[in-house]
Amino acid sequence: MSCKNSNYTDRWCHMKKPLLLVPHSLCSNQSRYHLQHRKPLCSASVSANQTKWNSKTNVVVTHPTLVVMESCSSMHQLRQIQARMTLTGLITHTFPLSRLLAFCALADAGDLRHAHRLFRRIPHPNTFMWNTMIRAYLKARIPTTAFSFFLHMLQREIPLDSKTFLFALKACELFSRPSHGESVHCLVRKMGFDSELLARNGLVRFYAERGWLKHARQVFDEMSVKDVVTWTIMIDGYSGYDFSDEALELFGLMLAGDVEPNEVTLIAVLSACCQKGDLGMGKRVHEIMERGNVRCCLSLHNALLDMYVKCGSLMAARELFDGMETRDVFSWTSMVNGYAKCGDLESARKFFDQTPRKNVVCWSAMIAGYSQNDKPEESLKLFHEMIGEGLVPVEHTLVSVLSACGQLSCLSLGHWIHQYFVDGKRMPLSVTLANAIIDMYAKCGRIDAAAEVFSAMSEKNLVSWNSMISGYAANGQSKQAVEVFDKMRNMGLKPDDITFVSLLTACSHGGLVSEGQEYFDTMERNYVVKPKRVHYACMIDLLGRTGFLEEAYRLITNMPMQPCEAAWGALLSACRMHGNVELAKISALNLLSLDPEDSGIYVLLANICANERKWGDVRRVRSLMRDKGVKKIPGHSLIEIDGEFKEFLVADESHPQSEEIYKVLEEIFLLSKLEDFACEL
Repeated sequence: MSCKNSNYTDRWCHMKKPLLLVPHSLCSNQSRYHLQHRKPLCSASVSANQTKWNSKTNVVVTHPTLVVMESCSSMHQLRQIQARMTLTGLITHTFPLSRLLAFCALADAGDLRHAHRLFRRIPHPNTFMWNTMIRAYLKARIPTTAFSFFLHMLQREIPLDSKTFLFALKACELFSRPSHGESVHCLVRKMGFDSELLARNGLVRFYAERGWLKHARQVFDEMSVKDVVTWTIMIDGYSGYDFSDEALELFGLMLAGDVEPNEVTLIAVLSACCQKGDLGMGKRVHEIMERGNVRCCLSLHNALLDMYVKCGSLMAARELFDGMETRDVFSWTSMVNGYAKCGDLESARKFFDQTPRKNVVCWSAMIAGYSQNDKPEESLKLFHEMIGEGLVPVEHTLVSVLSACGQLSCLSLGHWIHQYFVDGKRMPLSVTLANAIIDMYAKCGRIDAAAEVFSAMSEKNLVSWNSMISGYAANGQSKQAVEVFDKMRNMGLKPDDITFVSLLTACSHGGLVSEGQEYFDTMERNYVVKPKRVHYACMIDLLGRTGFLEEAYRLITNMPMQPCEAAWGALLSACRMHGNVELAKISALNLLSLDPEDSGIYVLLANICANERKWGDVRRVRSLMRDKGVKKIPGHSLIEIDGEFKEFLVADESHPQSEEIYKVLEEIFLLSKLEDFACEL
């Protein structure tokens, strides 16, 4: 700490053994402190490479007692030092006392209660000591007490400095109401500190942290002098609240103003690049890093790696990863996540298996990769392994696992997750987790349980309503789906394209032709939702199911875009339902032009022709299938036994107990025949 206060000098002059004060810039030793021990005062010796507590001072300390204090590592040692300072009278001097207070208040091994008791015994604490106590209670996450120290300073007319306001504003960031921070802002102006860079930076940070970005930008723009911290706070504020365009624009202005960014700036910019998908700006940041003017810490390398992954540049990510001298679990997880999201699960699994120390985030990335790429069995298997390793899942893990449960109709595991983690109060029920539970129950056929979770939600978003509409639609409860949609509209929520997919599906399953037609016609007019291919496919399915095949064909031929496989597939299924061979041929030909390798199309067309006794057409379809070398994919089923999934193919004999299984199936078949015979009698 610099010796600007005259009181410090006066007290030092009256010491019996005065401190030797040497300006830090003149110290020849590379260390911040010139250590001159005679004899250790503590019972435990301090090793040379021991980490010191956070003791920032611009004064080189050479007094033996204070030298030992700078290397202190426990309150036991500090109490010995305090006792020696009391005996020698050193504790009556301001600077030594401030160092003693700083250790108790700010060191990880300190004791805040001891610091408070010590502070109360100081007759006239100076500004540094008051600031130390404010910082200490901020560090302890007790902002009310920290702010009360600031108020006492005002009441007692203690001189304030820029750091006082900075710490007071940090306390205000933790309050639910912004009024305290605004009051501090008024004091900054009133007391003339608005020209101080440190206080101004504190104001920008306060408003940015609360999401009041307009206020933050106003203070920022009023500043005649800005340093790298000022720019970084504002860029990070924009990035933290997903204003990526503003963050990147401000970064451009920063570079144009010849202000060199630091590693924190670049991490914030890379976060904005991830949000926007701006690979070009991300590469520019990489170039700045390679110039060598910025300290390229591991966090910055990880942020760059994350940017390349999220912007879809896996080759650049892999090159960066291979060149990193130091990697942590975040580095490995980024690569797992990147390969999983692009569908390369084999590479993702290799990185996952090679990760030295996997944390729950790494496990979750791989579990999500399997779940999102139609590998639910592997997802659940990995989840069981993770639990076996003793790791506690986070919300993201459970959302992925619940999705896999829905895909497999694995109700038992999904229900256990709901009971154990949510009902058991082991994890709070967020909107995202509740939506995943609703979706799981709906896909497992437990729409009543899904409705119960939905009704109990204190907060719902659009995904919640869409999940419920979709759940009712999938479970054949069309009227309930329409009722939920009406409630959603009455609450003022605006439906999106996904809402209308679920709603039109519900109308299709319920045969609600006029209602479905009305919803389709009013999508763009009333809700500014332009119909997509999937919406046309839903309408074609609705018309086809209800026998309006000509209308369905007319709609598919008049679409403003090329029909997709779902649209022609819906029409082909409707032709099978209503026995329209000619329209089935047209639908099948269009489907085959989109996917000539799909065996299901050939089989379905052949079955339609066979049902109508068009045997010549059946032979032609099967011949075409043989000529193209298309083989029918055998049907398969899954069954869960003790948490493991067993797959069975048509005519499968690979299972070691296949003979017994077929005998049981034969008995079930015979019993069903006897039941039919008994009913006929």
